[in-house]
Amino acid sequence: MEYLVVFPLGLFAGTVGGVVGTGSSLILMPALVWLFGPQQAVPVMAIGAVFGNLGRVLAWWRDVDCRACAAYCSTAVPGAVWGVHTLLTIPAGAAEAALGSFFLLLVPARRWLLARSITISLAHLAHLAHLALLGGPLGFLTGMVVSTGPLTVPLFTFHGLERGVFLATEAAGSIGVYLAKLATFRGFDALPPAVIVHGLVTGAALMAGAFIGKSVVLRLSPAFYRYLIDALMLASGIVLLLIAVR
Repeated sequence: MEYLVVFPLGLFAGTVGGVVGTGSSLILMPALVWLFGPQQAVPVMAIGAVFGNLGRVLAWWRDVDCRACAAYCSTAVPGAVWGVHTLLTIPAGAAEAALGSFFLLLVPARRWLLARSITISLAHLAHLAHLALLGGPLGFLTGMVVSTGPLTVPLFTFHGLERGVFLATEAAGSIGVYLAKLATFRGFDALPPAVIVHGLVTGAALMAGAFIGKSVVLRLSPAFYRYLIDALMLASGIVLLLIAVR
């Protein structure tokens, strides 16, 4: 009966993630907490996210920017491990408040840059060194929250990636970060067989949704897609601030 709830909801969440690059965790986490409890919901979502991001990579595999992904993962992966450990020592709600404010400020900043045709391109990043430098702190922050997507979307979109290239590259980088988080969960014995099974079912739904999302993206204009990204960052910022003050 649990899977009758998880699979269709995961399919919807995977479709949303396949369109905007993230949002799956925001949709799924309340249901996972209700069904499996908060202690199991986080590793279940981490397993599901690996497969959901893998689905986006397979759907857009021709568009993956391997150099950008490698530069990001070189620092984001160790940063995520550090973030998971740091999460246990900071005051409750502090990370969510800072991140929520950050996301809300990103929307006008991104619009200001786009209006002046300013983007952070590969050529401007001095052989990807700056992308690696930004990946470290963002990976660290990712280790402290459930979802990687809201943190990496601004980085890769400011980098100048859009639509299929953005979805594929962001997903490939997120796989590395989530695998690092899973390894940390494993170190704390937080991956019993039941959690792994729940995660695989969730991941299968997210992966299927990623392919549905591709068909939607192909029908969207670049301008409308940018509005979707802005709406996502606004929603993420508001949700994180609400969690922080709860």
